[in-house]
Amino acid sequence: MSPLATMIILSSLATGTIITMSSHHWMMAWIGLEMNTLAILPIISKQHHPRATEAATKYFLTQATASALILFSSSMNAWKTGTWDITQMTDPSANALLTSALAMKLGLAPVHFWLPEVLQGSTMKTALIISTWQKLAPMTLIYLTMNNLSTLILLTMGTLSALVGGWAGLNQTQTRKIMAFSSIAHLGWMVTIATTLTNIMTMALIMYLLMTTSMFSALVLSKSKTIQDTATSWTMSPTLVIMTMLTLLSLGGLPPLSGFLPKWLILQELITQNLIPVATTIALSTLLSLFFYLRLTYTTTLTTSPNTIQTKHKWRLKPVTPSLLLTSSIPLTMMALPLTPLIMN
Repeated sequence: MSPLATMIILSSLATGTIITMSSHHWMMAWIGLEMNTLAILPIISKQHHPRATEAATKYFLTQATASALILFSSSMNAWKTGTWDITQMTDPSANALLTSALAMKLGLAPVHFWLPEVLQGSTMKTALIISTWQKLAPMTLIYLTMNNLSTLILLTMGTLSALVGGWAGLNQTQTRKIMAFSSIAHLGWMVTIATTLTNIMTMALIMYLLMTTSMFSALVLSKSKTIQDTATSWTMSPTLVIMTMLTLLSLGGLPPLSGFLPKWLILQELITQNLIPVATTIALSTLLSLFFYLRLTYTTTLTTSPNTIQTKHKWRLKPVTPSLLLTSSIPLTMMALPLTPLIMN
């Protein structure tokens, strides 16, 4: 792809999200979402490969359906109430439809099936964009419409996403699919807390973006596409292996790493609101996620793969990818826990 085309596509991607995040009118929000979807399609299908084309098609169909549902729910609300304001969604059926549409946009269970498939068909860098930047616009719409969205649907979908993200990830060997199910589980935590405290949801989203960026950047640098590949990454960079291990443990939510911070505050708030069954279920589902993070940690740091000639010479292939993204996100992925009082004030 030519530099000019890349620049236009990435600018459109950024502009689409910014338009959605800064709009008050449903039509503008919808235009932003459409720009966003159309800009990422060439990025996904850039490799001329059937898997990439399939991933782009699946992404287009799900996102177009979700956008159409958003437009339909906002039209329905405007028809009943006479306003297109995003914060004035007062019609219950329109709200239920909007909740389902935003869940499909994000990839929450039970409408999550597109996410692992799309990530698996994309490159690592594209998977990073889909897992991070593409979540911003729908999360902003959830933030803006939170007072009117269906609490029951959100809590059910959040709990289900946390469970599905843990269970379905257990059987995976591809790192991109593991990260997809990790994303589903984290988004489940976020929408669960969105019903009570949106500032904790924002903080959880920021932590998720940092941890996912660190993990994908490490996988890009070590060229690890399967769990088996991670076993040979120590020959390239032992430091990177340690950083990957700590990032995985942070994704699992172990103290004293940063990933513990959103989980701790979310559970505390859910218990305060007397949502103890939900808190118990999502806390137990984290154990499932933790299992596959630990399995990945184990293969990365504690196992030595059979030493073939290629493995022994892998150290010669020094990482050529600029690692600025990794160096800026890793410290925050590991050491943000002491900032808790500052974040909460």
